[in-house]
Amino acid sequence: MTNTRIPPARAERPAAPPAPAPAPAPKGPSARDRGTRLLVTLFLTPTIVGIVVFTVVPIVGSVILSLFHWNVIDSPSYAGLSNYGEVFGDETVLVSFRNTLVFMVFAVALQLLVALALALTINGRMPVWLRSVFRSAFFFPLVLSAASISVVMKYLFNQDFGVINWALGFVGIAPVPWLTSENAAMATVVLVYVWQQFGFSFLLFVGGLNNIPKEIHEAAALDGATGLRKHLTVTLPLLSPTLLVASVVGIINALQVFEQPYVLTNGGPGDSTRTVVMVIYETAFEQLRFGEASAVGVLLFVLIMAVTALQFRLSRRFVHYQ
Repeated sequence: MTNTRIPPARAERPAAPPAPAPAPAPKGPSARDRGTRLLVTLFLTPTIVGIVVFTVVPIVGSVILSLFHWNVIDSPSYAGLSNYGEVFGDETVLVSFRNTLVFMVFAVALQLLVALALALTINGRMPVWLRSVFRSAFFFPLVLSAASISVVMKYLFNQDFGVINWALGFVGIAPVPWLTSENAAMATVVLVYVWQQFGFSFLLFVGGLNNIPKEIHEAAALDGATGLRKHLTVTLPLLSPTLLVASVVGIINALQVFEQPYVLTNGGPGDSTRTVVMVIYETAFEQLRFGEASAVGVLLFVLIMAVTALQFRLSRRFVHYQ
């Protein structure tokens, strides 16, 4: 019997893994996506064009014009930075910047205080219909022309035949020189400005108060916080983002005040109520010194940007977001 040698079985090789399927080719935007992009572009184009035409171009043009002497009649002549030197050496311009800063501090502080106090009052227990009446009444002066309001106020504050002095006479108060005294004139301009402008801050505060959850006030009341303490410890911290917006807008508008001092006092008595925008107007359109006027405008723009940046920097400490 012959021995038959059985060869060892060969180990089977593992099957090769299947080749990965090719990645699908990227698809282009669908017709719906293209339509959405086109619609967004159509809506944004007017805004972008408006910002470029009415904001960017005038700013760049003012910066360029501030480097030239130009009186509209003759051709512009390059002046370099000499216009800025004349501006810093002009006492009237320096006084106007000081007046504008003083006006800004008192006007914005009074505007925010009045608007916040009225918003807290309206937000309290009051019938809905009466609340709507007060909202409309407080906002109404804002839609009126500042020049027309200033004309009416000029007659009301007149020292000789004004209604305000006539009413003060009934309580034995002598006529007040509202528009002819340096201190009283600035105070009068501030009052007229605040009367017209506080409606915007008022509506902002009303909206901010309505966004504060009632549960927070209820919890604060359970902890014993009532009245002024509740507003200082609960309402104001939660209202701080709205307060920031109102203060930024208020300061920017106050630094550009023109109609009220121009109509009420024409910058007087002396230069006590002359503002920066009044100086720009007088330098450009009365004296035909457009280069110097542009230089003042550029400095005002830098001041507004600096104050706004400072506000946002300081807001990191007192603004609390929910």
